[in-house]
Amino acid sequence: MARVLIIDDDIDSAEILAEIMRMEGHEVHIGYNGQDGVRLATEHTPQLALLDIEMPLLDGPGVAYEMLLHNMGLEQVPVVFLSGSPALNQIASKVGTPYFLSKPYSYQQILALVSRALAERAAPTWALDKREA
Repeated sequence: MARVLIIDDDIDSAEILAEIMRMEGHEVHIGYNGQDGVRLATEHTPQLALLDIEMPLLDGPGVAYEMLLHNMGLEQVPVVFLSGSPALNQIASKVGTPYFLSKPYSYQQILALVSRALAERAAPTWALDKREA
Protein backbone atom coordinates (compact mmCIF):
# COMPACT_ATOMS: atom_id res chain seq x y z
CA MET A 1 0.00 0.00 0.00
CA ALA A 2 1.75 3.22 1.16
CA ARG A 3 4.76 4.29 3.21
CA VAL A 4 3.33 6.19 6.18
CA LEU A 5 5.35 8.31 8.58
CA ILE A 6 3.83 8.82 12.03
CA ILE A 7 5.30 11.49 14.29
CA ASP A 8 3.82 11.81 17.78
CA ASP A 9 5.51 12.29 21.13
CA ASP A 10 2.79 10.23 22.83
CA ILE A 11 4.25 6.76 22.41
CA ASP A 12 0.95 4.97 23.06
CA SER A 13 -0.91 7.08 20.49
CA ALA A 14 1.83 6.58 17.93
CA GLU A 15 1.93 2.80 18.45
CA ILE A 16 -1.84 2.41 18.24
CA LEU A 17 -1.96 4.51 15.07
CA ALA A 18 0.93 2.50 13.62
CA GLU A 19 -0.88 -0.75 14.31
CA ILE A 20 -4.01 0.57 12.59
CA MET A 21 -1.94 1.57 9.55
CA ARG A 22 -0.16 -1.80 9.47
CA MET A 23 -3.50 -3.63 9.65
CA GLU A 24 -4.45 -1.71 6.50
CA GLY A 25 -1.29 -2.94 4.79
CA HIS A 26 0.83 0.20 5.05
CA GLU A 27 4.56 0.30 5.72
CA VAL A 28 5.01 2.41 8.86
CA HIS A 29 7.88 4.44 10.29
CA ILE A 30 7.49 6.17 13.67
CA GLY A 31 9.23 9.23 15.08
CA TYR A 32 8.60 10.28 18.66
CA ASN A 33 9.66 13.90 18.17
CA GLY A 34 9.85 16.27 15.24
CA GLN A 35 13.60 16.00 14.70
CA ASP A 36 13.43 12.21 14.49
CA GLY A 37 10.49 12.58 12.13
CA VAL A 38 12.41 14.80 9.72
CA ARG A 39 15.32 12.34 9.75
CA LEU A 40 12.95 9.44 9.03
CA ALA A 41 11.27 11.41 6.24
CA THR A 42 14.59 11.95 4.48
CA GLU A 43 15.57 8.29 4.94
CA HIS A 44 12.27 6.68 3.85
CA THR A 45 10.46 9.28 1.67
CA PRO A 46 6.93 8.68 2.97
CA GLN A 47 3.84 8.87 0.82
CA LEU A 48 1.87 10.29 3.76
CA ALA A 49 2.86 11.98 7.04
CA LEU A 50 0.62 11.80 10.11
CA LEU A 51 1.78 14.51 12.51
CA ASP A 52 0.93 15.61 16.01
CA ILE A 53 1.10 19.38 16.36
CA GLU A 54 2.54 19.89 19.82
CA MET A 55 5.82 17.98 20.25
CA PRO A 56 9.24 18.59 21.78
CA LEU A 57 12.29 19.55 19.71
CA LEU A 58 10.23 20.39 16.61
CA ASP A 59 6.45 20.72 16.37
CA GLY A 60 4.23 19.37 13.59
CA PRO A 61 4.16 22.59 11.53
CA GLY A 62 7.95 22.75 11.94
CA VAL A 63 8.25 19.22 10.56
CA ALA A 64 6.10 20.15 7.55
CA TYR A 65 8.25 23.24 6.99
CA GLU A 66 11.48 21.21 7.19
CA MET A 67 10.06 18.74 4.66
CA LEU A 68 9.36 21.68 2.35
CA LEU A 69 12.91 23.00 2.78
CA HIS A 70 14.61 19.63 2.35
CA ASN A 71 12.77 19.21 -0.95
CA MET A 72 13.89 15.90 -2.51
CA GLY A 73 10.21 15.10 -3.04
CA LEU A 74 9.27 15.65 0.59
CA GLU A 75 7.49 18.90 -0.26
CA GLN A 76 4.93 16.79 -2.17
CA VAL A 77 4.09 14.54 0.80
CA PRO A 78 0.52 15.05 2.05
CA VAL A 79 0.47 16.06 5.71
CA VAL A 80 -2.30 15.01 8.10
CA PHE A 81 -2.41 16.80 11.44
CA LEU A 82 -3.81 14.80 14.36
CA SER A 83 -4.08 16.91 17.49
CA GLY A 84 -6.13 17.94 20.46
CA SER A 85 -4.98 21.54 19.98
CA PRO A 86 -7.82 24.07 20.01
CA ALA A 87 -5.98 25.87 17.18
CA LEU A 88 -5.96 22.79 14.91
CA ASN A 89 -8.09 24.38 12.15
CA GLN A 90 -6.00 27.55 12.07
CA ILE A 91 -2.69 25.67 12.04
CA ALA A 92 -3.83 23.34 9.25
CA SER A 93 -4.96 26.40 7.28
CA LYS A 94 -1.60 28.17 7.74
CA VAL A 95 0.30 25.09 6.60
CA GLY A 96 -2.12 24.64 3.73
CA THR A 97 -3.24 21.09 4.40
CA PRO A 98 -6.88 20.07 4.04
CA TYR A 99 -6.21 16.97 6.17
CA PHE A 100 -6.66 17.27 9.92
CA LEU A 101 -8.50 15.45 12.65
CA SER A 102 -9.08 16.37 16.26
CA LYS A 103 -8.08 13.90 18.97
CA PRO A 104 -9.70 11.73 20.10
CA TYR A 105 -10.80 10.29 16.78
CA SER A 106 -12.41 7.00 15.83
CA TYR A 107 -10.91 4.14 13.87
CA GLN A 108 -13.32 4.90 11.03
CA GLN A 109 -12.46 8.60 10.99
CA ILE A 110 -8.70 8.04 10.69
CA LEU A 111 -9.10 5.37 8.01
CA ALA A 112 -11.39 7.64 5.99
CA LEU A 113 -9.00 10.60 6.26
CA VAL A 114 -5.93 8.51 5.38
CA SER A 115 -7.75 7.04 2.36
CA ARG A 116 -8.79 10.51 1.23
CA ALA A 117 -5.28 11.95 1.66
CA LEU A 118 -3.68 9.07 -0.24
CA ALA A 119 -6.22 9.38 -3.06
CA GLU A 120 -6.04 13.17 -3.41
CA ARG A 121 -2.30 13.53 -2.61
CA ALA A 122 -2.66 17.26 -1.85
CA ALA A 123 0.67 18.56 -0.57
CA PRO A 124 0.85 21.52 1.84
CA THR A 125 0.56 24.80 -0.04
CA TRP A 126 1.87 27.36 2.39
CA ALA A 127 4.10 30.27 1.53
CA LEU A 128 7.46 30.55 3.27
CA ASP A 129 6.25 33.42 5.43
CA LYS A 130 3.55 31.20 6.95
CA ARG A 131 5.98 28.93 8.79
CA GLU A 132 5.11 30.56 12.11
CA ALA A 133 2.02 28.33 12.38
